[in-house]
Amino acid sequence: MIIETIGLGMLVSFLLTETIGLAAGGIVVPGYIALMLTEPVRIIATVLVAIVTFLVIRVLSKVMLVFGRRMLLLGILIGYLLGYITKIFPPVTLDSLRLDLSVIGYVIPGLIAYWMNRQGVVETLSSMILAAVLTRLVILVISGGGV
Repeated sequence: MIIETIGLGMLVSFLLTETIGLAAGGIVVPGYIALMLTEPVRIIATVLVAIVTFLVIRVLSKVMLVFGRRMLLLGILIGYLLGYITKIFPPVTLDSLRLDLSVIGYVIPGLIAYWMNRQGVVETLSSMILAAVLTRLVILVISGGGV
């Protein structure tokens, strides 16, 4: 169901952009987030890395020209590096609870940060969550509840 979820996430992202005018953090982001809704710690880690990436881009934009493709590539590179750092460390185990603090994918935090810079943090995160939940709901209906 991975391919279907990513594809449906792209469709939902497109429909949200066309109807309410907000991007869901990048065209593939809702599908990946929808796949990980059962792992909220990884979603939180991804959003935190995206916020740090967003802040780094804001600081860099004060000393260099950061816009358009340059902002996108800078966001993806910074998000990739920060996300890679989270993947180096093993999952944390507390009693019987295993917490995986690694981010989702390698480019997802950078895409989210890019859209945070373009349309705002609250707008990006709310549309991303809405698109991911809608995507997951449709996938659950299509698959009969088993994902």
